Amino acid sequence: MKFTDGYWLMRPGVTNRYAAEVADVRTVSDRFTLWAPLRRVTNRADTLNSPLLTVDCHSPAEGVISVRFTHHAGSVRPGGGFELVGRTDGAGKVVRDGSVVELRSGELTLRVDTAGPWRADFLSGGELITSLGERGLGFAVDAGGRHHMVAQLALGVGERFTPFVKNGQTVDIWQADGGTSSEQAYKNVPFHLSSRGYGVLVNHPGRVSYEVASEAVGQVQFSVEDQSMEFLVFQGPTPKEVLSRYTGLLGRPALPPAWALGLWLSTSFTTDYDEATVTRFTRGMAERGIPLSVFHFDCFWMRGYHWSDFVWDPATFPDPAGMLARLKEQGLKLCVWINPYIAQRSELFEEGLREGYLVRRTDGTLWQWDLWQPGMALVDFTNPAATAWFTERLRRLLHQGVDCFKTDFGERIPTDVVWHDGSDPEQMHNLYTQRYNEAVFELLRTERGEGEAVLFARSATAGGQQFPVHWGGDCESTFTAMADSLRGGLSLGLSGFGFWSHDIGGFEGTPTEALFKRWVQFGLLSSHSRLHGSKSYRVPWDYGEEAVEVTRAFTRLKHRLAPYLQRAAQQAHLHGTPVMRAMLLEFPRDPAVTGLDRQYMLGDDLLVAPVFTETGDVEYYVPEGTWTNVLTGDEVTGPRWVREQHGFDTLPLLARPDSVLPLAADDTRPVSDWADGVTLLVHAFADGTSREVAVPETTGTGTAARFTLHRRGDRLHVTTDSAKPWHLRHAGRAHAFPAGTAEAEIPLR
Repeated sequence: MKFTDGYWLMRPGVTNRYAAEVADVRTVSDRFTLWAPLRRVTNRADTLNSPLLTVDCHSPAEGVISVRFTHHAGSVRPGGGFELVGRTDGAGKVVRDGSVVELRSGELTLRVDTAGPWRADFLSGGELITSLGERGLGFAVDAGGRHHMVAQLALGVGERFTPFVKNGQTVDIWQADGGTSSEQAYKNVPFHLSSRGYGVLVNHPGRVSYEVASEAVGQVQFSVEDQSMEFLVFQGPTPKEVLSRYTGLLGRPALPPAWALGLWLSTSFTTDYDEATVTRFTRGMAERGIPLSVFHFDCFWMRGYHWSDFVWDPATFPDPAGMLARLKEQGLKLCVWINPYIAQRSELFEEGLREGYLVRRTDGTLWQWDLWQPGMALVDFTNPAATAWFTERLRRLLHQGVDCFKTDFGERIPTDVVWHDGSDPEQMHNLYTQRYNEAVFELLRTERGEGEAVLFARSATAGGQQFPVHWGGDCESTFTAMADSLRGGLSLGLSGFGFWSHDIGGFEGTPTEALFKRWVQFGLLSSHSRLHGSKSYRVPWDYGEEAVEVTRAFTRLKHRLAPYLQRAAQQAHLHGTPVMRAMLLEFPRDPAVTGLDRQYMLGDDLLVAPVFTETGDVEYYVPEGTWTNVLTGDEVTGPRWVREQHGFDTLPLLARPDSVLPLAADDTRPVSDWADGVTLLVHAFADGTSREVAVPETTGTGTAARFTLHRRGDRLHVTTDSAKPWHLRHAGRAHAFPAGTAEAEIPLR
């Protein structure tokens, strides 16, 4: 939100005040409080008739510093901020030297000289990374009398925010159901990552308005309509370290089950389907040699006008338990669509109304409208009894044979309502999705066990990464929307979310054959892969025989990559590093990668550049070193830009220099004994290079086998703790080793 009219003037009706100096300071061992008048105090009279900000500074975790500044404490909105699950007491240390007071947390320092004009500096390892300067902290009152707390952090020369360079943008953090081709967003996280090696979370669950070098070109400004605002600065210095600290405090992503890495197929949305349709789809995939892991039933598994009552439509699915059992005989996991709304026609409506499980307006009447479902109401997840009532219906589906849920919607949450626990309606607008997804995820964790819970969620806010997986939302069936989807997914990854998917082929519209095949490649080189549409099916044979071949080849490729992808999933779970990574996460010192949003790293060692053209033309950037295309064997040496043209059987899928990819022997399913017959695919291994490769367990964070590779001259020395047979490929040459081979010397020429 903009408050100024150019550099000197304010917008009509707006007044603003900023901290001018420090009048007093109180310190304890791990925090300090400043009292900042909003004008310079030259005599006693200046202390009268003027506001005073209270600025509280502490460290909730090592390398993280919190600043909360408050105007009228008695008028602060209730509810506080996001849940900081990793909060650590005593993480900070206060040091005072004359007029200078410092709060230190790890290598991060907040320094304030209380003797001069207002200024607060953040330093990383002694180097200035950002500051709160002359207009750093304050408040503004707009023409409507609304009170906004405002902060401005200084931007350094060349400093950028991604993705993918937000400079010059206005961004409002406010949940909306506006598709992926508008300025609105399903997932709103008030966190930004700077190219200077730090991140900032505005710890306010309600609306947060950002002006990123758009109102004051040398500042990133954020504001909230409240009497108090807290923000947290996370030190890196690398982007990976920032995300590690951020997810350590807000919550790490859970580890999804490995079976979810396989291909998901949906009924699509408004298409016609019954058990015969579903069986035709699943059998058709098997007959064409396309391994399928999960089948998803979208909205119309329930009767129209009844969403949600969690009852199968008897007209199309008269024997749901038998049908689910028959599908499981094909080796499939099963997913069904849900939303947190109860239509008036639903069998659950009267009970929810009677028991107080549904959200009410401020006048005591039930909140309802006709958008989406006629007379629909909202489940009140702030009411434990309502949450238990909702999840009990889902538990019955799990006992029937369902394995997971697509938790759709949760964005259009009204603010003219009263919540059971007294939550602030403005904050609950964004927080509702957290309560909804957490309730469903915890049910799955309870019923299926640790490591077996997985969602397909659309909406999210800060902390939502704990309940994977999230998909992009309703995108168009165009190459432009495909590229937009990637940009959004990489942005989500830089906001702490470890796992991401999208509707292969696009949702709105029907893809061309070329678009479908290109999106299949991209989708099966994502952390999770689902074929889904709106008014048309997404079975590959609807898009030509070559689409069948492409889907089969890339599904089987993903199965071979499963141990590599599971290792990346473990990293997301343990450290907060996303599986699909913006290039800057792996190459923070290469200035050329900062704005790259049409390519990504899949795990540590694979560069993926999806093809976004009908012609197969693609342009991508290669960082330093010799990279090898895994599909063609071609080598590319960087740093440089590359232009290529690819058929539908290939795309730029490049292995990093000196990398070793563990490939599963079984390409028919995502979960197998990955260590048995594993192939180590070695690329451009330079003399003197050493690498350790872990083949993960299929569950948990353990390791099934470990290999150590070291090159000496023209020979590669390999040691392993594996008792099973294994293989190694380098420069097109294959080597096989029987079970029990703990050490081997392999000639490279």
